[in-house]
Amino acid sequence: MMSKNSTLLLAGLGLLAACGGPSKQEKQEAAASTPAQTVTTPVADSVHLPAPYATKSVTNRVNIVPWPAGKTPTAPAGFAVAEYAGNMDSPRWIYVAPNGDVLVAEASTIPMTMTNKVAAELKLDKSRSLRDHSANRITLFRDTNKDGKPDLRTTFLANLRQPFGMLILGNNFYVANTDGVLRFPYQPGATKITGRGQRIIDLPKGGYNNHWTRNLLANADGSKIYVTVGSGSNVQEHGAENEVRRANILEVNPDGTGEKIYASGLRNPIGLQWQPGTHTLWAVVNERDELGDELVPDYFTSVKEGGFYGWPYSYYGQNAEPRRKNERPDLIKKALVPDVSLGAHVAALGLIFYTKAAFPARYHNGAFIGEHGSWNRTKYSGYKVVFVPFANGKPGQPEDFLTGFLVGGDSKDACGRPVGVTILPDGSLLVADDAGDKIWRVSAAGNSGGASKASR
Repeated sequence: MMSKNSTLLLAGLGLLAACGGPSKQEKQEAAASTPAQTVTTPVADSVHLPAPYATKSVTNRVNIVPWPAGKTPTAPAGFAVAEYAGNMDSPRWIYVAPNGDVLVAEASTIPMTMTNKVAAELKLDKSRSLRDHSANRITLFRDTNKDGKPDLRTTFLANLRQPFGMLILGNNFYVANTDGVLRFPYQPGATKITGRGQRIIDLPKGGYNNHWTRNLLANADGSKIYVTVGSGSNVQEHGAENEVRRANILEVNPDGTGEKIYASGLRNPIGLQWQPGTHTLWAVVNERDELGDELVPDYFTSVKEGGFYGWPYSYYGQNAEPRRKNERPDLIKKALVPDVSLGAHVAALGLIFYTKAAFPARYHNGAFIGEHGSWNRTKYSGYKVVFVPFANGKPGQPEDFLTGFLVGGDSKDACGRPVGVTILPDGSLLVADDAGDKIWRVSAAGNSGGASKASR
């Protein structure tokens, strides 16, 4: 058993090891070769990109504190917010079954290095991004009397390996572990999976930072499944061999055969949805770190089959990555510009299009995005749910929808961090708060199902 002094020393060594980076000359060369500019996106929006290293790269993590009694996140006027479920263990992703059951994947980042294991054991990461365990289960909630509050809560599936994405196709339930996709026999209305799962594809496990998450989405007729796989590094610093099948959206048949890369160069794609009334796939993507406060913006984009989105060789189109300079100019020429900038380091994760009628008309067919929040920025960004309105099939500017996760002011405290978002059959919005260990429900006035008014 290590002494306290030994563990603190290891943690300190880990911090020292993280202090490397480009030289002053390399930063100057990067800024000269990629000056500040304004990029026009495919939807005619303008995105300002400063030069690389225009500001210092910092580590600035929040300190998670408990939600005060009676306090909730804040929604716009006309909406109510209530706790849907509490006392969870890092709820990250939410899936609504065809019968209305709510399935929540509970999982955490697993410390792999000695430094991280020590940090987790001593609870040195106050942001709760790193914990000393992972629940590795899926919990089922059922609201039998339709009052907006679940009256059944049970373990649906346990003993998984960092589960995230979920999918029901016919009599099959799919779950994306970090190292592969499993398929289980499923009967509608079942409250527990008892059959043995079949691994239909293996996946490269883990990844840089929190890139262990794997999401799932089927096409309209259920003939294809799309699987997101994040990068294994920030900018391929561990070599190309470490990134095989990573930073991609994969396409497979429901039995796992026929795998192909649907789109690539997506550093960490998480949320994945079809735009209502179209065959257009949209995704939210986490971009790279350590180029400064405003680089590189996370984004929300339509995804073209066969499209390449830059990582790791360029960013936001054809802006060359200074840490991979002079590499793959052929790919950089093909790099597509994303549609909507969400801002740098917001850690955009959750995505759902609003296809119900309970919210006011301006929300119909727009997109809600869960932003987990920054760690690589001087001033915190993210830590909220934003809404992107759509008009004539085109996205507008993101606007704040659910805030109040940050304590605010000069405080480094936060009560929670939103991740997955989804829509219930009654039209209300569910938001997974993995740091607060809660699920929040947002309903429109007159359709609150007993929810209390949002705090203001």
